[in-house]
Amino acid sequence: MVRRRRDGLWMFPGGRRRAGESDRRCLRREIKEELPKLKLGPLKLWKEVKAKKGGTGRRMSDAIFLAKKVSGRLKVGDKKEIDRAVWRKPRGARLTPTSRYIRDKLFPR
Repeated sequence: MVRRRRDGLWMFPGGRRRAGESDRRCLRREIKEELPKLKLGPLKLWKEVKAKKGGTGRRMSDAIFLAKKVSGRLKVGDKKEIDRAVWRKPRGARLTPTSRYIRDKLFPR
């Protein structure tokens, strides 16, 4: 998990797609930017999360992938956005709303 510098909330790594970019390519690019020493093996689409942000009404759509294999180490690359990266269970961490949803689906109580 990575911790967002601006508010201290933890999240699963990832980010926004660029124009013409696939979800998989976006995830690989974001991992390379945020955690440059981490290498992902094959990716499997797990779930698509769609929501509408309260207040702004902005629509959100996130593709959640599971990596079948990961190698390398956690080293923060994008230090403006991320201030820490750790292997940890998400339960008990202050999470972003999307990461809370993912946590609750992956690790139900």
